[in-house]
Amino acid sequence: MVMAPAPLSASIRALQDRLPAAPVVGLSPQGRVFDQGLAREWSEHGSLILVSGRYEGIDERVVEASFDEEVSLGDFVLSGGEFAALAIIDAVARLVPGVLGHSRSAMEDSFGDDGLLDCPHWTRPETFAGCTVPAVLLSGDHARIARWRREQALARTWARRPELLEKATLDEADRTFLMTLGKASAEPG
Repeated sequence: MVMAPAPLSASIRALQDRLPAAPVVGLSPQGRVFDQGLAREWSEHGSLILVSGRYEGIDERVVEASFDEEVSLGDFVLSGGEFAALAIIDAVARLVPGVLGHSRSAMEDSFGDDGLLDCPHWTRPETFAGCTVPAVLLSGDHARIARWRREQALARTWARRPELLEKATLDEADRTFLMTLGKASAEPG
């Protein structure tokens, strides 16, 4: 089943009349992969028109005439684009100033300003199920805590998504720390 072109085109035009600056984005497994950079870009638009197909998708004439671009969440297929639209809405909306409680929150998450995965987080109580919060986090030494968090983010990115390090914003201390990780992994045991 393919979405018919006439009602869908009319719906898109009606939205464009109300939101003339909004990009029209089709959700498709054939589109470019959505990422944090695109979420940042779209958060600055103020509005966005997301068009999701169902089953076999959307008549190609609508795609060619109405879409500014097509995006995908990844190399898999859903029955419809509704869940992809929800994921994109959340990723974009949380970058709009005032949506999150603290203005820096979104920039300090995974894929934030520096391009790294986020460091691990803990809360109270200090001990749970025999595991304790790392002592540095209880130290009150903000500089040590910041460096520890940075090293944890670097280590997590190195272990889980090393390709992100190629584009990450790194300083000399970061590079030195990453070299120690590389040496440690090369040592026996």
